[in-house]
Parts: sequence; C-alpha cells; structure tokens
Amino acid sequence: MKKIILVAVVLLAGSVDVQAQLVRFGFKGGLNYANQNGSNITVNSDNYNTDAITSYHAGLVAELKLTDGFSIQPELLYSTQGATYKNAVEEFENELGYLSIPVLAKFNLNKTVSLDLGPQASFLLSERNQFDVKNAETFEFGVAGGLSLNLTKRFFIQGRYVLGLTEASREAEVKNSVLQISAGFKF
Repeated sequence: MKKIILVAVVLLAGSVDVQAQLVRFGFKGGLNYANQNGSNITVNSDNYNTDAITSYHAGLVAELKLTDGFSIQPELLYSTQGATYKNAVEEFENELGYLSIPVLAKFNLNKTVSLDLGPQASFLLSERNQFDVKNAETFEFGVAGGLSLNLTKRFFIQGRYVLGLTEASREAEVKNSVLQISAGFKF
C-alpha cells in the first residue's frame, strides 16, 4: 500500500511540473499611443481634427503552450485610449478607459521572437471628457497584431497595434486605434 501511495505521489508531482511548463501566468504594463479616426468627426455640429494622446495599459497575462512553435496568450488589461479633438476655436481631450481582453495566437519565429495576432474585445469602464457629451459605446471589438521579444525566460517586451473594428462613439463615426509598447514578467 505504501508503494502505491509513493508511486501516485511521484506521478502527481511529475504531472504538476509538466502542467506548470504548459501554462505560465504573468503581468505587463506599458505605454499607449492612441488616436480616434473616422470620416465624420463632429461634436455639437462642429467639425474636428484629432491628434493622438499618450496613455497607459496594465494587466494580467497567461500563456498556454500548445506546441513548441505555437501558443495562445489571453490577457486582461486596463487600457486608456482616446484622442485630442481640435478645431479653429477650441481643443479638448477625450479619454476612454477600457477593460480589454485580447486573445492572441503566438507564432514563435525562434526562441526569442514571436508574431502575435488575434481578436480583442473591450468594455468601457470610464469616460473622461473635457466637454459635456457622454457618447462612447460601451463595447468595442478590434484586431491586434505585433511582436514579442523574450529577453530572458521570465522578462519580455512587446510591440502591438490594435485597430478598432466597431465605432467608439454614438455621435460620430470614429474608431479607436492604439500602438502599445509593453514590458512584462511571466512566472
């Protein structure tokens, strides 16, 4: 009976070690360079041009290794996006805070670099405007693509572009776009 228990413990410990290598968790954070683009950017019947804003993102990362060259990386991020709106008379900033959930397919080009592609769903958590219109859509869908560079087995940096496919506003035909530069750590 003692031998059976010992064998069971050894097999269980071995399977836990294998599972730990297949799934890794971590966190990341970094800078956003965000803008809103569209064909009809009007607020209160005035036409505006947009300029990008610099903001941030931070959150949790999981990597599920399926093969040596392929893995899936779901993330849970808080990301601020938006733009600065300008016309001949005034200028104001529209900043939107999202809970973003990208699910990326990671194609390992070698042991250090991977190509990351996939969809992203975002849910609006906050809207900070310097004007009175509360007009942001509460859900946004987009696609993300970029590169990851593993500096060590635990530390990584990423560059990513996220393009919104759905409109970010009820009042104007605008879509979010954001360039993200991140650094992170996986356990």
